[in-house]
Amino acid sequence: MTFSSPPVSDTSILVINTGSSSIKMALLAMPSEQLLAEGVADRLGEQGAALTWNIAGEMHRQGLDGANHQIAIEKMLGVLFAVVDKSRISAVGHRVVHGGERFVAPTLLDGSVIAEIEALSHLAPLHNPSNLLGIEAAMGHLPEISHIAIFDTAFHHAMPPHACLYAVPYQWYSRHGVRRYGFHGTSHHYVGQQAAEALGRAFEECRLLTAHLGNGCSAAAITGGVSVDTTMGMTPLEGLVMGTRSGDVDPGLHDYMARETGDSLATITDVLNKQSGLLGLSGRSNDMRTLLTAADAGDERAALAVDIFCYRLAKSLAALAVAIGEVDAIVFTGGIGEHASAIRARTVQQLAIFGVKLDEQKNLEHGKYSDGFITASESATPVLVIATDEEKMIARYVFKCLCQEENVS
Repeated sequence: MTFSSPPVSDTSILVINTGSSSIKMALLAMPSEQLLAEGVADRLGEQGAALTWNIAGEMHRQGLDGANHQIAIEKMLGVLFAVVDKSRISAVGHRVVHGGERFVAPTLLDGSVIAEIEALSHLAPLHNPSNLLGIEAAMGHLPEISHIAIFDTAFHHAMPPHACLYAVPYQWYSRHGVRRYGFHGTSHHYVGQQAAEALGRAFEECRLLTAHLGNGCSAAAITGGVSVDTTMGMTPLEGLVMGTRSGDVDPGLHDYMARETGDSLATITDVLNKQSGLLGLSGRSNDMRTLLTAADAGDERAALAVDIFCYRLAKSLAALAVAIGEVDAIVFTGGIGEHASAIRARTVQQLAIFGVKLDEQKNLEHGKYSDGFITASESATPVLVIATDEEKMIARYVFKCLCQEENVS
């Protein structure tokens, strides 16, 4: 995206994306979608924590050694409002990871909604509390404008019962909310829209498989403009192999390892979340770049980790096709999806069922000079690489809400 001064007629929307160890902010002019400012505070809680802002092309950097979320948010907003007149901001969009079954659309934030989001924190204990810190800080600085929550789970709310329910006692669902919710919804929605544009078709008419691949990974089946199935479940632990998360395992594993090791269920869950996936398999790293280099140098466990990652991804994509019948395109996004040509190649090689024929040069270029397409003209199913932009997608949601409010009034 390119930076520019905001057109007078445009609406400026601030997006706040608060993660477990980082905070991203972006200020966008809508509907032009011009990026006016972009900031990130990362490694929060560590001595190397730092804040960086790019505001209209001017860089602002500040050390935040040991800063927690609250301090970092205050500093980030302070830097922004020292340069940008806060009165020009029309609304704030906040990413919230888990909305449960209660929140299935962008939601105007007030005290009761914040309390309900807090009550859902047991479903996303690493994320929802952090999201709330960003909400509370921003509402303190900008109390007179609309603050709108955008939920990661919302895009998947259209999953039918046969896709979202587990084969467990039904009262687990009716009483305790045990079901598949899905995550990365904002990313899947954004790249789905961009893929439809590249295909020259209406988004609602496309049948897509999207793969968001980063330290966290998920794939989704999209048709009719909504996600109808996805790989993540009740928590972000289910599904694909990820950086430090195991993805799918036998549900009996917890009991078996508890008896074998004497570890508590909480300890085993922690290992599955933080010491498994690519890191656990390779014993070396959760970074795909490191593993690809090590595998090329002859590290067998690194090579095994890469092979398992690609196989499980290909298998999941093939399975998700059941939900949409036919596949108009496959889309790769996220840090790995956008930059690891070898991972894309190894994955689609295992998707002969879709008649995919990769163009090696386009794949090596990550589709940058071919409108995102990395397949040959004779490929039965197109494959695209599309850079995700969750902040832009959140701004789109918020702008749509503001337009609806204006029409109602």
